[in-house]
This record gives sequence, structure tokens and C-alpha cells, in this order.
Amino acid sequence: MNWTLELVSIPVTDVERAKQFYAELLGFVVDHDTTVSEQTRIVQLTPPGSGCSICIGTGFVDMAPGALRGLQLVVRDIRAARAELSGRGVDVSEVMVFAAEGLRPAAADDALNNVGFCFFSDPDGTGWAVQQIDNRG
Repeated sequence: MNWTLELVSIPVTDVERAKQFYAELLGFVVDHDTTVSEQTRIVQLTPPGSGCSICIGTGFVDMAPGALRGLQLVVRDIRAARAELSGRGVDVSEVMVFAAEGLRPAAADDALNNVGFCFFSDPDGTGWAVQQIDNRG
């Protein structure tokens, strides 16, 4: 039996601000923006190429905005991904490497497969990591 993760709800304080961040700055596709009632609005967005979407809105998440940490996107080229995020105006860390001595800035000659990361947060403080995995086997 397959168990696929297809949606992660992210609490936000301002739906329009969050929608703009995820759609315009990160380039996520807006799948739908549905107002169910005065209390409930559901906005589903999907990262390009992903089988899992995020959901922001009102009236369905019982968690404080900014409480989520460790959400992760995976790319084949972390340096290109970081440059794209920075170019879009995202406040993103430098490329970092998980090494024997801990997390450190990446050197030009570092092999980054599986250990190369950069980090950013949404406007509410939800923490994201971007990891390089250039070969899924």
C-alpha cells in the first residue's frame, strides 16, 4: 500500500501576504483559492514539480503562525536554487553543508549531494530548508 503525503497546512496571520510570498516570491502554483464562508478560506499552492501541496487560509488550522519548522524542498542544484530565491527577493541563507564538524558554509569545491542546504522563512516565521539531492537512484 502506498501512503502519499499530499498536503501540509501552514498557519498564517495574513492570507494575502502569505499567498503573495508563496506564489510570487517562491513561484508556487495557486491550485485554488476558495472562500467557504466568512470564517473559512482555503488557498492551496503547489511547488513546481511537487506531488505535495501546502494549504494556507483561515478557519481550519489550530496552530500558531510560524510554529512549523523543518519543511523541506528538494532540488538538483542548490546553488542555482539559492540564486533563484535570492533573485526573487527571498531572504535566504548562503549555501551550507552538513559536515562532520556540523553545519558550515559551503566551499566552492564541496560535493553538495544530500548535504547541501539553504534556509529561509515565510513572513510568519515558518522555517523552510532546501536540500540538494542530485541523484535519487
